[in-house]
Amino acid sequence: MVRAPAHLSKKGKALWKKIRTEYAINDSGGLALLTNACEAYDRINECQKTLDNDVLTITDRYGQTKVHPLCSVQRDARSQFVQSIKLLNLDLEPLKDIGRPPGS
Repeated sequence: MVRAPAHLSKKGKALWKKIRTEYAINDSGGLALLTNACEAYDRINECQKTLDNDVLTITDRYGQTKVHPLCSVQRDARSQFVQSIKLLNLDLEPLKDIGRPPGS
């Protein structure tokens, strides 16, 4: 039995297990991409928690308003998540008959 990586958060592990089960991902490449996607998912959530409790703009030492640095980290993590899901060739629209079939 393959287990979710220990370093993932509770939500990340749940997503990892759900996707792995739904799409029967057992190959090493697929597991690596799935782990990468879930790491990005965790990073997105970590950034969101901080941004929820903080402001989206900060003032730098020169008095200029700047976007919070975590906004770009979150954007990059979202991009990484979507790219990993695309590389896994997962069907994001259940009504279509494409994507990674179970048992492949």
